[in-house]
Amino acid sequence: MLKSYFKIAVRNLWKHKVFSLINIAGLALGMACSLLILLWVQDERQVDGFHKNSSRLYSVYLRSFPDGKVDASHATPGLLAEELRKVMPEVELAAGFAWSTNNSFSVKDKILKEDGNAAGPEFFRMFSYPLLAGNAADALKSPESIAISRKMAVAFFGSPEQAIEKTIRYDDRKDFTVTAVFEDLPANASEKFDFLLNWEFMKKENEWLTDWNSNGPNTYLLLRPDANIAQLENKLLHFPDAYNKANKGPRYEMGLQRFDAQYLHSHFENGYLSGGRIEYVHLFSLVAIFILLIACINFMNLTTARSVNRLKEIGVRKAMGAVRWELIRQFVGEAIIVAFLSAILASLIVWIALPAFNGLTGKQIVLPFIHPVFWLMLTVLAIFTGILSGSYPALFLSSFNAIQVLKGTLKSGSGSLWFRKSLVVFQFVLSIILIISTILISRQIQYVQHTNLGFDRENLIYIPLEGDLIAKQDVLKQAAMSSPYISAVSKMMGSPTTLDARTSGVDWEGRNPGSTHYFTHTITGYDFIKTLHLQMLQGRDFSKDFATDSSGYILNEAALKVMDLKDPIGKYITFWGKRGQIIGIVRNFHFQSLHNAIDPLIMRLEPAAQKGFLSAFTGNTFLVRTRPGKTKQALATLEQLYKQLNPKFPFTYKFSDEEYFRLYKSEEVIGRLSVIFAVLAIFISCLGLLGLSIFTAEQKAKEISIRKVMGASAASLFGLLSTDFMILVGIAYLIAAPLAWWAMHQWLQQFAYKTDISWWVFGLSGLLAVLIALGTVSFQAIKAININLIKSLRGE
Repeated sequence: MLKSYFKIAVRNLWKHKVFSLINIAGLALGMACSLLILLWVQDERQVDGFHKNSSRLYSVYLRSFPDGKVDASHATPGLLAEELRKVMPEVELAAGFAWSTNNSFSVKDKILKEDGNAAGPEFFRMFSYPLLAGNAADALKSPESIAISRKMAVAFFGSPEQAIEKTIRYDDRKDFTVTAVFEDLPANASEKFDFLLNWEFMKKENEWLTDWNSNGPNTYLLLRPDANIAQLENKLLHFPDAYNKANKGPRYEMGLQRFDAQYLHSHFENGYLSGGRIEYVHLFSLVAIFILLIACINFMNLTTARSVNRLKEIGVRKAMGAVRWELIRQFVGEAIIVAFLSAILASLIVWIALPAFNGLTGKQIVLPFIHPVFWLMLTVLAIFTGILSGSYPALFLSSFNAIQVLKGTLKSGSGSLWFRKSLVVFQFVLSIILIISTILISRQIQYVQHTNLGFDRENLIYIPLEGDLIAKQDVLKQAAMSSPYISAVSKMMGSPTTLDARTSGVDWEGRNPGSTHYFTHTITGYDFIKTLHLQMLQGRDFSKDFATDSSGYILNEAALKVMDLKDPIGKYITFWGKRGQIIGIVRNFHFQSLHNAIDPLIMRLEPAAQKGFLSAFTGNTFLVRTRPGKTKQALATLEQLYKQLNPKFPFTYKFSDEEYFRLYKSEEVIGRLSVIFAVLAIFISCLGLLGLSIFTAEQKAKEISIRKVMGASAASLFGLLSTDFMILVGIAYLIAAPLAWWAMHQWLQQFAYKTDISWWVFGLSGLLAVLIALGTVSFQAIKAININLIKSLRGE
């Protein structure tokens, strides 16, 4: 019996090649898109899931309440890890973890730049980063210890084993001893580093880490197996109170988050965890379902539309005693056969497309052909798709009355016609939602990339201030300014696009003693305003002509608004206990992602007595403004100067606009994927529409011929064949437009600065949908209009 069903299925596929090809191609594209998205979603969900103790690894976050507002982040005090380890019995191990930096290392004459962090001594006992040499207990035990990756060990010493106990020089100012070599981090690790320095060294380099009111590093905990998470969170909620009594900072609350959940759930709303990359995982999971549904709808439509061609077969089978269940099983089986053929083709499409997909998403996904789980997943997908796409056609075809079929008195009911039309509407609802969403996502990406930041990021170069340049920075500046290719030079702590150092240690005249405010802060050099092309609203820039500027401050508009000072120039503020005058007010400029509102900002000069003191980890940056069209010549000049003044370090630089675009890498990837999947969804929908238009043209062939004989024009015949489809697309648009508006309104809320949802986006999307549908139908309509009248009337 099964063999007979299989033969019938293959015979039907071969007999109707065009429709079979449309069905298989549509399902294959839908399944290929779904497979790609499922592989991406799986990869996203596996990030940080490889640690042996994942269920017990937690990250601490702080919730603060400055002046009635609620703020939260994973930035914590530098002393928190060791304190929690001492006083909380539920905590088995704890480690601080500092932000990533790019530093120079040298062994003899070999110099390399590497990215790394600082971590507490228990870090390797907590996390499952395999050690190739050394042991976890001693890896970061002393201030002179350093753990390096396999890549660094091979580059400097030839092998991990040969690296142990060897000396490596850091930034040409301190020697470290290699105490451990860890395996290069896997692709699914959220933290990326090639070296780890000891936490005590970190604290010596940055004294503010010993202040309970200054936050920055992450704090990671490994809880005991029997720890009660709810009880621990209750104890931690007000834990900071005992350590902040003497400070004027805001009230804090403390919370816990699973470490392996932090990558996907990293955003906070009103002080509580709310979304993050998980929203993109949900979004594309929904897109995968949408595209698969569109492909399945194609199959349903074409199969039910062509049911008239199988009426005799159904009538004979029923007359021979076949029950409805057997017919349902047969037709569902045929759908599953088509689905398996599509799955094979989909696997081939994915295999071909995967390198480009990885390049777009920055992933290292591979098709796991050797793993049985992959084949099981593919089989389940094929069976699910087959059952989903074949269920209604099977129920529909098996419901025909055998006597009416054999007598030829069975008429096509309006129910099946309306169902097919409903499916077309549903297809185009999904497609139009994708079109509108794609346009708005692209508009937002364009907006953030081209919006006025308040400073000029064109022709602006960042050069790390390190090594001998820390002492020779004035010489470098003078030499650079003598070049005809360079218009301005300054420096700052961090970079203009990623300032994130915050403090509440600010006081001013007239401040409400009970109020608490956060201020972002940075250290700058002379000519900072000129170099960034900032707009000075009041006062002036720092100048060597005024000795008192060493204790002066420049504020942005947001900081002035918080302080509510009238005639601020000359007024005094106190920053970390250092009193000084306000010498300037600059117009607000963006120094973080446009996801965030512009924070109050305080700028100050680097203390002369500690020149270069922040370069170790937070990174001083040399800012160079080149003349338009002279960037190449300016870089050649800077490289020559760099090699003369700082020969022990490789010359490296970054472009300001590239660093800014990097802030929106995720959004850019999402935008490109949206375009690709929207185009594919529309293409799949058009395949189904093409199939239906072919079938409609065949059904109306005699009617068209008679109308032509009676003198009907080509335009009227074209309208006859296309009007119904255009009405369906119009209905789909009316349903899709409000749904797309709501979805994109929700997505845009994550940006503090965003594009508007303009009416023309919906008009353009509707026009595109109509044109695409019209273009699809037109091909077959024109072909039908030009049919041979005699053959058509004869039924040939």
